[in-house]
Order: sequence, then C-alpha cells, then structure tokens
Amino acid sequence: MPLGSLRPSPLVEQATAHLREQIADGHWPVGTRLPGETALAASLGVGRSTVREAVRALAGAGLLRTRQGAGVFVIATQPVEDWSAKLSRAAVTDVHEVRAMLEVQAARLAAERRTDADVAAMRAALAARQAAAAVDSGAFVDADIALHATIVAAAHNPVLADLFTEFTPALREGLIPLVERLGLRDLDHSPGDASQAAMVTAVAAADPDGAGRAVREELDRTSAMLRASAPLPHR
Repeated sequence: MPLGSLRPSPLVEQATAHLREQIADGHWPVGTRLPGETALAASLGVGRSTVREAVRALAGAGLLRTRQGAGVFVIATQPVEDWSAKLSRAAVTDVHEVRAMLEVQAARLAAERRTDADVAAMRAALAARQAAAAVDSGAFVDADIALHATIVAAAHNPVLADLFTEFTPALREGLIPLVERLGLRDLDHSPGDASQAAMVTAVAAADPDGAGRAVREELDRTSAMLRASAPLPHR
C-alpha cells in the first residue's frame, strides 16, 4: 500500500500522524519491522531527518522501539495513555484506595526520617487546615491535601512525593463535592481535626506504627464516605 506524499508543512507532525495511522490500521502489525529511513522518506515525500523525528515521536508514544543493529519495530498499535489522563478518568474511590496505601507507608517513613523543619511544616499545615475550614470547601480540601503532602514530603522519598502529586488533581475533584454534598463543614466546623492532629503527633514523636495507624484510620473513614456517596452503577 503506497503511503502517498505529504504537504510540505509541518512535515514532522504530518509524517508522525501518517505513520501512526498506518500502524493503527494494521499496515504494520505488532512485531513488524518498519522499512528503512530511506524507503519511508521516499514513500512520504520527506527527508530522512523528518522520518527520524517522526519515528522518535512514535517511540516516545510507545508504538515503536529501535533495536540496535536490527531496525525499528512496531510494539503497539495505540499510544500509551498518559498516567494523569488515566487518573482523571478513574473513580475517586479507586484513586483514594491507592492513595491510602501510599500514604500509610509514607507516614511510617516520615516518622523515621522527619526533621525539625518537617515537623514545623506539618504543624503549620495543620493550623492552615483549621483556618481554611471557615473559608469554603475548596480551600478546606486544598489545605487538607497540603497537610498530607507535608507528611509525604517528610518521608524524603522523591518517588513517593511525585506519586502523591500525580494523585492530587483527581483527589481534589472528588473530595470537594464530597465535603459539600455531605455537609461535613456544617456538622463539624473543621472535620477530622483530631485524627489529623494525631497523624502529626505520631510523626513528630517518631512513632512509625502510630503514624501509619493514624493515617490508615483517617483515610479509611474518607474512603467509607466516598463509597457511601458514590452513585450506584447502571444495570
């Protein structure tokens, strides 16, 4: 099947889109070796450097892989979806379950590794959370997440911190409606103060078991509320 020549600009984007379409349509099935740069360039009506950039873009999208000395092979027909995009579509209950597993371990590590500066940051974030409860649900949830972020940061593991950051937008999107729908700030001006304070106290006291338990109990309560308020699945 001839690929056909492309319009002159923008060549790299057009070449990338054309090759992606050919891969998605099964012109080159998974496991197939792509024609060489010269052949692809001739088929597309572009230079070899343009083909090289298009192949690099498709490799970054998870469709192609270069094997040294063997060539370029198709390894998937659809791009690898961005992690943030997956999280944005996931049910908040599922996101929260994974968040809980991450934070329990982070709290245990924080209790073992926290510095005086970390403890000061946690206590300041706790006070900010209490103050934000008087503002609105958005400010309260943001302050709550910021408090948990200080505990994760005190674990001094950049991978844990990055993972928590990835979860933040999906958590915020699910937690603000929960606070408003259940009227949590009406029932308790600053809900969860005692359990949040217990987390900070356990980390500051270098008590890994207590810190992990406090975080687990706090997040389990939130998970239960999320599940109870989630709409029933369609039958």
